[in-house]
Amino acid sequence: MQVVKTKLEGVFIIEPAVHGDSRGFFMETYNSVKFKEFKIDFSFVQDNHSLSAEPGVLRGLHYQLNPKAQTKLIRVIQGAIYDVAVDIRKSSPTFGQWVGVILSAANKRQLLVPQGFAHGFCTLVPNTEVIYKVDDYYSPEHDRGIAWNDPALGIDWPTSNPILSAKDQTHPLLKDAEINFD
Repeated sequence: MQVVKTKLEGVFIIEPAVHGDSRGFFMETYNSVKFKEFKIDFSFVQDNHSLSAEPGVLRGLHYQLNPKAQTKLIRVIQGAIYDVAVDIRKSSPTFGQWVGVILSAANKRQLLVPQGFAHGFCTLVPNTEVIYKVDDYYSPEHDRGIAWNDPALGIDWPTSNPILSAKDQTHPLLKDAEINFD
């Protein structure tokens, strides 16, 4: 397993060791002992699974406020996404900066997005399935978001006309968002 640092402290690209032969492949997608060796120590409590039927489906940018903030470990089991993490920790030197990475069933990469970051992704191909682990349960009263197209963020999404949920069409800009991360 390789753990690749990004420009945002705490956001990592995880590259599992893939063992393949004529039958297919095997890989460990999560191993708490190996993760702890890289100082990645979270107790995941819930797995989530989404299917996006069309390319250009954009989900995000989502986060949960403290005390129900979530760390996410994201991977794609079918298709491909452009996955984004945005630093929303007010006292961070990288506040408002983002990192984007392609996750796909083919490259088998994962993205670790810790608490204090907004997260979103855009599907690149039809019938994309994403699964992710979280270290706290979904809490509707703590659920928040930031506009996917906030010009202050300048995220280079792979589409200019995404397919959005009603909720994702109404998120505020970062400057107006409710944030309680320091």
